[in-house]
Amino acid sequence: MVETKSKKRVGVLRGGSGKHYKSSLQKGGEIISHIYERLGKKYKVMDILVDKDYVWHLGGLPINTSDLINKIDVVWNTTHPSFSNILDSLAIPNAGNKDYLLEKLKQFGVQMPRSVISPKSAREVFGKFGAPWIVKSSNEIRIVKTFDELSKIINDSDDVIVEEFILGKIASLHSVPGFRGQEIYIFPLGNSFGSFSDAEKERLNALVKDLHKNIGGGHYLKMDFVLNSKSKIYLLQITGIPDLKPDSHFSQVCGYVGAEPHTVIEHILERALERKA
Repeated sequence: MVETKSKKRVGVLRGGSGKHYKSSLQKGGEIISHIYERLGKKYKVMDILVDKDYVWHLGGLPINTSDLINKIDVVWNTTHPSFSNILDSLAIPNAGNKDYLLEKLKQFGVQMPRSVISPKSAREVFGKFGAPWIVKSSNEIRIVKTFDELSKIINDSDDVIVEEFILGKIASLHSVPGFRGQEIYIFPLGNSFGSFSDAEKERLNALVKDLHKNIGGGHYLKMDFVLNSKSKIYLLQITGIPDLKPDSHFSQVCGYVGAEPHTVIEHILERALERKA
């Protein structure tokens, strides 16, 4: 086993506040376990927890954010993107969630489904777009088909997002800069909802490359799209954290190209560490 002193120190930042607190704890825990089990000979992984009172902890003990500079080499952020801004201000290299400049999407002709954030009533949503609706909360994502059902969900929930449902073919694409010597490496589609022609795949790949380069995509992105019957592309979601579960879409597409997920994680960490070199 390599001595701890020679290992790079990877802090996994999780928790924070708001509706994504629990999911951040879970995703951060998965990354901690993955690095410890698969890359433990090279990296020392450390848990950075921000509790609901906004107190930062390193290894279970409270810590001032400025003190992280001398205790961590790189941070993987699974909290809100604003935490990456804090790390940037301290000149701490980091990967994971960042602010993706979604306002730039219009420059590339990409549309997103209409949405209402925290609606006060079902009538407010219905006045903007009709059923069916995609309803997102901290616990689940579901399709809602009736006004009464939507009304009940909104009345029972403090914080939901309601989006219009776009019927079409669903594609998920993962992109990693610099992997295998490519400026932006795009993994194959893998399992998707619908059959895509070569021309559609090329169109999606070109779009992903442009978006990753121009919205501040960081070291990894997963983008979910829907292509409707008129071949119009809608961007459904962007995330900067890979799903490391063995049966995840990320693990699946890694297998398609003969790559182990932990080699991609290692690449992401090394790219982030280059800033400190």
